[in-house]
Amino acid sequence: MDTEPDRPPDADDSGLLAALLDGMDAALMAFAADGTVTHWNHEAARILGWTPQEAVGRPGLTGWAVRAEDAEGVQSALAAAMRAPGRQVHDFALLTKDGHRVLVRTQSSAVHAADGRAAGVYCAFSESHTQLDLERAVALSEALFEDATWGVVLIDADLRPAVVNGHAARAFGRGRTALLGRPLGDVLAQGVEELENAFQHVLAEGAPPAIAELWVTLRDGECELPRRCWRSGFVRLASPLAEEPVPLGVAWLFQDVTELKRTEQDGSLLRFRAHQLHRAGRAAAECPDPAEAAAVHLDFALAGFADHALVDLARTPAPAPYGAVDADAAWDADPPAPDGGPGAPARAPRLVRALASPAGAPGPSEAVPAAGIPVAYAVGHPALQAYARRGSVRATAGPDPAEGWAAARNWPDGTVHGLCVVLRSRGRTLGVATFLRMPARRPFDRADADYAEEVAARVAAALDLAGAAGV
Repeated sequence: MDTEPDRPPDADDSGLLAALLDGMDAALMAFAADGTVTHWNHEAARILGWTPQEAVGRPGLTGWAVRAEDAEGVQSALAAAMRAPGRQVHDFALLTKDGHRVLVRTQSSAVHAADGRAAGVYCAFSESHTQLDLERAVALSEALFEDATWGVVLIDADLRPAVVNGHAARAFGRGRTALLGRPLGDVLAQGVEELENAFQHVLAEGAPPAIAELWVTLRDGECELPRRCWRSGFVRLASPLAEEPVPLGVAWLFQDVTELKRTEQDGSLLRFRAHQLHRAGRAAAECPDPAEAAAVHLDFALAGFADHALVDLARTPAPAPYGAVDADAAWDADPPAPDGGPGAPARAPRLVRALASPAGAPGPSEAVPAAGIPVAYAVGHPALQAYARRGSVRATAGPDPAEGWAAARNWPDGTVHGLCVVLRSRGRTLGVATFLRMPARRPFDRADADYAEEVAARVAAALDLAGAAGV
């Protein structure tokens, strides 16, 4: 059986060493104890232009890789590195083969023989601007994850957080390590689909051209916290060591702009409602019949505000002074009470339907024929409470409406939110206007009540002018 001839024991080691030196990303040169160049890799040849064949064996760098004026400083620094423990960092000005100076940052360390004596020194170096770029990148990364005033989350290819900075952890209401490796669905009740779609798009296509504003809802155990708006930017991360870009994940940067967005939305809503009131006033001024003008005010108010509206007038308007009851104390409806119970109004009026928006197909509000029959409101109905309190009263079915909740209040099927406001004109309470919302809309709030009261004042003035208060 043939066997390979014996080879010197250092043959493979020297080949491996040469391969390692030439494969380094950093330039490397080494010197013997007398200053002779012993190693010079391909990266050093790329930076300075001198090939290994031209460099190895030269007695030092003076006159070819270092100017004579700079030689003393370079030689003394290398000699000091040979004697000092650990690595020494210096900035040198070296010469390229074509005579240009290039500033490099070096890390030098002594090479020791088997007996512990200094046998030479090696010097790894790179162009200073490259080193500065690396240091800036590291410094930026550290600053983002320590001092940034916005959230930074690194998402891996499995769409799970890999690194989370302090600001992001506070935004999630979790510790920095508590989020690592967990699906976002564990901490987000809403908005996780939009986020994961954004991550997948960035991994496949790169960063989007614009910043996205995403609304999310955080989980707190089994409860959901209020919605938050996070202004988000995304950057795809790729390995710089691969020949072709290999996605490592996504850098997600975000800021909480919830208050800003709500302020913008509130301002936009106020402008829209003011515009609607202006348009309604212009349109109502062209109506020859004041009752028709009241219906016009009602229709303009419904746009973007409610799904249905009802106007009920009292057969005998109440002259009690407005403001006798604190409006804030008369905000939510009391539960229905039996006749004479604490929830019953002191003086139950007879309310007759005067105007109504169509409950089926969309269309303009119309006057209800004056039959004089009161609406069959049960004791404790929000409309009766609003009339008695001379304020606004809301009723909400809640997240799980009981069957027949709307029918029990003589409201159209599907109603889950109601707001009743009094109609006041010339110091009298003429009746009640009711605005109704379906499940697609949120419950009424105080700002909605303010708008409804403004509309009710205009409707009441038109109906009072029409003489409809005595219906």
